[in-house]
Amino acid sequence: MENPIQPSKYTGNEAKYLKEVLERGVGAEDLGAYNKRFEQAFAEKFGVKYAIAHNSGTSALHSCLMAAGVGQGDEVISPALTVVMNTFATLYQGAVPVYADVDPKTFLIDPRDIEKKITPKTKAIFTVSLYGLSPDMDPIMELARKHNLVVIEDNAQCYFGKYKGRLAGTLGHMAIFSLEKSKHLSVSEGGIVITNDENMADRVRKFSGLGYWNLSASEGSARANKEALQDPSYKRHDTLGFNYRMSEPVAALALAQTERVEEIVSRRQQIASMYARAIEGCSWLIAQEVPDGYTHAYWTYVAKYEGEEQIGVTWKDFYNAYKEMGGDGFYAAWSIPYLEPVIAEKKYMDSGSVYHGATFKYEKGYCPIAEEIQQKAMQFKTNYTDLELAKRKAEALKKTIDKYGN
Repeated sequence: MENPIQPSKYTGNEAKYLKEVLERGVGAEDLGAYNKRFEQAFAEKFGVKYAIAHNSGTSALHSCLMAAGVGQGDEVISPALTVVMNTFATLYQGAVPVYADVDPKTFLIDPRDIEKKITPKTKAIFTVSLYGLSPDMDPIMELARKHNLVVIEDNAQCYFGKYKGRLAGTLGHMAIFSLEKSKHLSVSEGGIVITNDENMADRVRKFSGLGYWNLSASEGSARANKEALQDPSYKRHDTLGFNYRMSEPVAALALAQTERVEEIVSRRQQIASMYARAIEGCSWLIAQEVPDGYTHAYWTYVAKYEGEEQIGVTWKDFYNAYKEMGGDGFYAAWSIPYLEPVIAEKKYMDSGSVYHGATFKYEKGYCPIAEEIQQKAMQFKTNYTDLELAKRKAEALKKTIDKYGN
C-alpha cells in the first residue's frame, strides 16, 4: 500500500518562532511572551475578549467545568457519540456524566433529548462539534436560559465551522479547542479556552495556573517584581488550581499555526469535497448531513455505512477492500463513553477521588441512535498536506464503491 512521507504541516513561522524561544531561553524576563501572543491572536481570530492557553483540550474542558461552578453530585450532559474526555472532565469535578442521544442525520447532540435528560441536578451542557460540524445551538441555548445552565462548546475538532453564519465557539458561554497532533492546529498536545465572560475567564485562568493570586482573565503571567518575590512574607496562591499551563515552545508553534488557520481549514474542506464526490450516488454510504446555513470544518469526513444490510459486505471487509485499492484505511468512531469499561464497570471509582454516581446506571440501549451510528461510522482522513495524495485516496474509495456497485 502506498504510504509516502507527506510534506511538513509546519510551513509558516513555526521554525522562526521556535528559534526565538530557544535563543531567548525559557527563564528570561519575558517568560510567557509567546503564550500571550498566541492567546491574543486566537482571540482576535474568533472575535472574542478572552483566550486562555492550556496544555491539552482535556484540561481545557476541566477548567471550563470548574469555571461553570460544577461540583460534587452535579450532573453534566454531553453527547453519547464522542470521545471519553468530556466524561473524564466531568468525573474530575466530582460530577455525574449524563448522556444525550444524537440526531440520526447530523450525528450531533439532539436538543430534544437534552431536554429529556435535564434534572434539578443538571449544571452544565457539553455540546460537541463532532467531526467539525456545530450542533443546533439555538434551542440548546434556549434550554440553558430556561434552566440556568452553562453551555460549554467542545470544538476540539471544529476550527472556523459556522452555525447559521456565526462562528462555532462563540455561541455558548465558553468554548474549548484542541491542538493535539491530529487537529486542524496541531502542536502535538495543547488546548485553549475562549469566552466573552470576564468572570469565567478569570476562573479558568487561575484554575489552570496553580491558583496564583495575580492571574486574571487577560493576564497569564504570575510573575511579580523581583523584590516582592524575594520577600519571605510574599504569598502566591489564593485559589486551588492545577498546572494546565502551555509551555513557551508549544505556544510558539500554536501562534504560527493560528496565523494560517484559514488556509489549514480550507485544505481539509477541499479534501472532504473529494470524498463527497467519491460517494456520490452510493446508497449505502450516508454522509454526515450539513444543514443549510452551517459550515463544516471537516476534522474528518464521516459517513454511516449501510453496506452490510444492502450489499452483504461487512464494515471490516469494506475496510480491507479499500486498503487493497490503495486507500489509507479509515477510523471507526470511538466506543460510546458509557460502554467503555472505565464507566460501564465503574472502574473510575478505583481512584477514590471522584463521585461514584451510584444512582446512575449506564446500560446498552441508553442512547440507541448514538450506539447504532458508532458501529457504522467510517471516518476518512482529511489531514493530508499533499492534495494530490488525498485525491488518490478519494479515488481509491470510488474504486472500492464501484467494486460492489452503488
